[in-house]
Amino acid sequence: MSYVEKNLMPGETIAYVTRLHWIVLIWPIVLSIVFGLPGLALLAHAITVARDTNGNATPMLVGGLVLLVIGEACIGVGLVKRNATEMAVTDRRLIVKQGLASRRTLELLLSKVESIDVEESMTGRFLGFGTVIVRGTGGTPEPFDTIGHPIEFRKQVQLQIEKSQERAR
Repeated sequence: MSYVEKNLMPGETIAYVTRLHWIVLIWPIVLSIVFGLPGLALLAHAITVARDTNGNATPMLVGGLVLLVIGEACIGVGLVKRNATEMAVTDRRLIVKQGLASRRTLELLLSKVESIDVEESMTGRFLGFGTVIVRGTGGTPEPFDTIGHPIEFRKQVQLQIEKSQERAR
């Protein structure tokens, strides 16, 4: 169960959820390749040396395994970072949670949202990610980088604000 689902108020429903864009996994994948390929090469070489010469290939075997574990850890850290960020719009609030071990949260009533800005680079526009900047009434801007589908997120916030204003009439 996600942070958002655990922290819903009675009768509150989720309208839209997004998280970090897959682009945040590019560097972990590159690092995984940088460590993993030499690790595989060392393992293959260690197996060949051990088979052909009955020599001691243990250092190469250990080195290859260590490099593979480092490569897998890079991917794991990237996936945890991506999955540890949630942004949701409910029919009453805007909820943002970042982090796993240490956590940063923002929960803002829709009636208190002053503006939602979206900044997208050319690459971000093409791939569908950007920075969402949330401003509450009288508050400081809260930027959230590399968010997937930022325009849709802003649209959903505006739609829920309109619906809540109609309910209030």
